[in-house]
Amino acid sequence: MKLTIYSPEKTLFDGEVTLCEVPGGRGRFTVLTGHDSIVSTLTEGEIRYQTAAGEEKLLIRGGYVEVSNDIISVCAKV
Repeated sequence: MKLTIYSPEKTLFDGEVTLCEVPGGRGRFTVLTGHDSIVSTLTEGEIRYQTAAGEEKLLIRGGYVEVSNDIISVCAKV
């Protein structure tokens, strides 16, 4: 899957991941390959994602996520 995390200032991450866990507006959820399309608000918390190099984490203050066709786009306040 392709994950891109943007902030208003810059791109924070752009690469391939095997999973991504986000603090959704109605609770944390994990995105895996083949996940249904979704748009959700994000609350303050931690985005965790698995790359070939290992697990990465990013603290955010909120934002939005869109998942469609194995592409995850996050617009986050950091």
